[in-house]
Amino acid sequence: MNMIKIACLGVAAVMLALFLKETKGPFSQLISLSACLLIIFYSVSRLTSVFELLETLSGYVSDQKSYYKILLKITGITYIADFSANLCRDAGYGAIAGQIEIFGKISILAISSPIILALMETVYAFL
Repeated sequence: MNMIKIACLGVAAVMLALFLKETKGPFSQLISLSACLLIIFYSVSRLTSVFELLETLSGYVSDQKSYYKILLKITGITYIADFSANLCRDAGYGAIAGQIEIFGKISILAISSPIILALMETVYAFL
């Protein structure tokens, strides 16, 4: 049910922004940005159930808590990079959006290196 509300908010914002784009261009961008912020704030409020799930999972594997922190950082980087890049792209700055996405990918690769190393050590131990 909540997804329907968010979808309606997004569609209503797009329709209003398109209606105002010809006469009041800056207002259409403001409406788009406002809708994006409302949706992202609502999404962040829904993260409590995800954190509860992760706490439950970390109880099963108490030795690997650092990996959960890394996974949370990777998820955060992914969402922030995607959100920022989409805002830049909507504003007409595709090159900046591309650079944000590249930086996000490089950041994920750098942060995930301990997990990759642990995986390689595990594979090497079986050989």
